[in-house]
Amino acid sequence: MKKIAIVSCVEDWGGSEELWARSIPYLQKYGYQTVLIKSKINRTHPEFLALAEIGVNLIELSPETALLKRMLKKAIRIPFKVATELKLIKTSSSELNAFKKAILKEAPSLVIIAQGINFDGLKLANECLMLGIPYVIISQKAVDFYWPAPNDRPMMLKVLQAAKRCFFVSYHNLRLTEEQFGKRLANASVVFNPVKLAGNPVPYPASTAQYKLACIGRLFILDKGQDILLRILAQEEWRTRPVMVSFIGKGPDEAGLKEMANLLKLDNVEFIGQVDDIGRIWPSHHALVLPSRSEGLPLSMVEAMSVGRPVIITNAGGNTELVEEGFTGFIGEANERSFAMAMETAWQQRDQWELIGENAAKYVKAHVPASPEQDFAILIHDVLSN
Repeated sequence: MKKIAIVSCVEDWGGSEELWARSIPYLQKYGYQTVLIKSKINRTHPEFLALAEIGVNLIELSPETALLKRMLKKAIRIPFKVATELKLIKTSSSELNAFKKAILKEAPSLVIIAQGINFDGLKLANECLMLGIPYVIISQKAVDFYWPAPNDRPMMLKVLQAAKRCFFVSYHNLRLTEEQFGKRLANASVVFNPVKLAGNPVPYPASTAQYKLACIGRLFILDKGQDILLRILAQEEWRTRPVMVSFIGKGPDEAGLKEMANLLKLDNVEFIGQVDDIGRIWPSHHALVLPSRSEGLPLSMVEAMSVGRPVIITNAGGNTELVEEGFTGFIGEANERSFAMAMETAWQQRDQWELIGENAAKYVKAHVPASPEQDFAILIHDVLSN
């Protein structure tokens, strides 16, 4: 039986884990055994428990430490918290040694390097290259303002070019990665993440006495830009409109955002926290608002569109690859002036939101695969079969 090792560079569990995790049952049907390798595994988390129940061997590289906590100090000059959140870090020698031992022991036929951003796992992929073990790379995000360190560029480019396949979740991420390394990647292609709510439109809220906008995502302003939205909501026209914005999620900037909302004396926002079943919020919410500074291709946006909701988004990551201005949503840039204009345009067309949501649902159904996880398993099977 062939074995596949999945190496996740993401802390705990998030949307970046969904693609490889949902593909495992399909890979098992092809006869592949799977192991998961992470720096640290939360063995009480229901997703990891579910993986263990279907026979996935869970391997921790650094049980006593959080995921890859060492910064790349000489290459960047930003606060430690930001560096940790963005994974702007260097893999420790002890972790590389632990990874090498695990790979040699497990002897997989293929390694899947699942990255949060587009090069936080390339040092691990380089170990596979040096050991002669085939690997593929998944990149969930590429950041315009974070480029590879000069000393790492030759190794990283070699690793990318030597991969059996390089998968990106948006054309933006692929294009930016090629620009960052100055090379076209002939082995690259774009894949989709699984969408839990795909194909399940939710009836539009009957009441418009108050318009409820959902802002879904990790409370981390460097990526998600919720501070931009708070400043816009503090403008006089938005204070007087029948609008409520629900911030849904948790993250390191939760306290800061709440304190900012209190400072601005906003009574048109609420912080709901983490919602396990996001489908529960859509019967009462009219649209999604997402002021992101950086993205891959956000699941929250695709899911909102799939249930029949218009989206108000920024031109970040692959967002505009699915959104057409005025037809499936509204687009601004990640700054207060531009995004305020996008929100104003959306507000003036609020009587069309239900129709725009219907357009969005039809667009997702036509352009997003019904089962990206099965498609990904087929791609992996093809790699192993050739």
